[in-house]
This record gives sequence, C-alpha cells and structure tokens, in this order.
Amino acid sequence: MAKFITPGNYKSILDLKQTEKAIKLVKDTFQENLSSELRLRRVTAPLFVLKNTGINDDLNGIERKVGFTIKDIDSSDAEVVNSLAKWKRMALADYQISEGYGIYTDMNAIRPDEELTNLHSLYVDQWDWERVINKEERTTDFLKYIVKKIYEVFKRTEFVIYENYPQINPVLPDQITFIHSEELLAEYPDLSPAEREHETAKKYGAVFITGIGGKLADGKPHDGRAPDYDDWTTPGVNGDRGLNGDIILWNPVLQIAFEISSMGIRVDKKVLMKQLELTGTLDRKDLLFHQRLINGELPLSIGGGIGQSRLCMFFLKKAHIGEIQCSIWSETMRSECRKHNIILV
Repeated sequence: MAKFITPGNYKSILDLKQTEKAIKLVKDTFQENLSSELRLRRVTAPLFVLKNTGINDDLNGIERKVGFTIKDIDSSDAEVVNSLAKWKRMALADYQISEGYGIYTDMNAIRPDEELTNLHSLYVDQWDWERVINKEERTTDFLKYIVKKIYEVFKRTEFVIYENYPQINPVLPDQITFIHSEELLAEYPDLSPAEREHETAKKYGAVFITGIGGKLADGKPHDGRAPDYDDWTTPGVNGDRGLNGDIILWNPVLQIAFEISSMGIRVDKKVLMKQLELTGTLDRKDLLFHQRLINGELPLSIGGGIGQSRLCMFFLKKAHIGEIQCSIWSETMRSECRKHNIILV
C-alpha cells in the first residue's frame, strides 16, 4: 500500500448525510462563483476521445490511458480523457468564444497507474476551464491576476461553508503567495520538489508555484508537464521562466502540502514547436490538435483544472478523498481507514 497518512484522534466533523449535502454546497457555490469571476459559460465535455488525434492529455508521458475499441466505427480506438487541456482550447474556437470570456466543464477521468493514497484515487474529477486572451496578456502579471481571482473564489466558498457549518473554521490566509520554482530550489537546495512544496505551503498557507516543467539550476524540472498545452519556457515579467504553475494549500488535517489546481497560459505556435523539440516529441506536430494550433485556428488562451473532490475534502476537513467520492480501494487501505475513524463512501 502507498503511504497512508493517519491524523491523530481523527473524527469527521460531518456525518455521512451531512457530508453529502455539504459536497453539493461546495460544488454549487464554487462553480457558480468561478463562472462569474472569470466570465465562463458551462459546456458539455467528452468522457473519451479518439486515439492518435493529439487531443488527450499525456500528463507526464508515462501513464497508461484507459482505452477501448468502438465496434460501430470501424473498430476505431478511443481513450478515456486524462484531462481536457487541449479539447477545451478547440472548444473555444468551435463555440466562437470572445476575448475575455471562456468555458468550464466537468472532467471525469480514470487513471489506473495512480498510487492510491489519502489524496489519490483511480477516479479523477475536476472543473476544467479555459478563457480566451490576447497577445498582451501572455505575461506573468496576467497569470497572477487570474490566480488571485480564483483564490477569491476559494475564500468565498470557505466562508459559505462556515456560514452553514460553523463548526468548520476557515483556515485560508487572506492572500495567496507567489513563488517561482527556481526560488524554492535556492531556498531549499537539499530538499526534493515535494519537500520544498511542503515547507513553503506550511510557511504561507496558500502558494502559487510558477515555472513548472522547465529545467531548473540543478538540471531537473520541479515537476513534469506535457509540452503542448502549458507554456513553461517563455520568460515572463521580472525574468520569471514559465507562464504556468500550481495552486498549493496547507492542509491542516493531514499536515501536508495540498495541490488543488494546475493551470497556465497556453502555448502559441512558436512555443509549441520549441517545447516539442525540447522534449523530443516533434512527431506530434502532425496530429489534429497541433495542426489546428499551427494553422492559426485556435485562440490564445489561459486555463487549468481544479480538483472537485480535493476541494470538498479540504473545505469539509476530511482525511481521505474516499470520504468524498466513490472509488476502489485495497482491503488493506479500507482496514486502515476503519481503524482511524475514516469512513469511505
């Protein structure tokens, strides 16, 4: 069994019935406010896409995709989406979304290679969102502007939960702190990227770590990113490298850094070709998504994903993601959860 965190003397603040009601409150409040704050309209999204179109998210490039053959379409191969990072950008073009506006949707995925822990499940659910921008907005300053808007939605949602369940106290700091992954390396040179995230999240409560994907001074990236959606190579304001990042909160129940969102300004044609070359994946340029981008059919955009179950887990002070969503767990995991008063749904 992967590492299992057992908070001392844990007891869920809400029972099962209260939890299910509170989950709906979190999701309804958050998505309504996110839609309003970023000017996003809700759209329907696919659960699976055709293989070899370049639409699916390759994550770190090593994870298996869940696939199947479509009998009625000449035995074509399909894949369950890993995320909708590239599909959303095509949707912006197809829906003819205007500059300054965007879309959001529910994304549901199955990741069979996931290590099952308090935070990780085979089932992934998140809000995927994407917004049309202009050339002048492809800057670090604009990225931070959007992050602050999203963080205000976090704060607003946390307050609504407190109003309805006063036994759940707010914990988020007033402001989110911005820090580049290179700064983290300089501050904690002897720690791993995960350990650096732990220290800075504990210090600030809420951080946005920028520059995810490109190599740092030690020759290694802070974390992996696919080369064909986030821009992780373009210098931004004040010389920062990379126009993307992760929102990480300090989880007081588990006493760990808690990633809640990955997002960024998306690649343009020039950056796409550069990052494909850097990663040795130039062969992708002939796929459907990449050809549409290269041919100028897709707008410039910013977008990301926000974990739904993780957000509920954080705001409802749960110790395990299985207290929020139904999934499959080993009997060892279930047994350990029972011993520590963690009731999996």
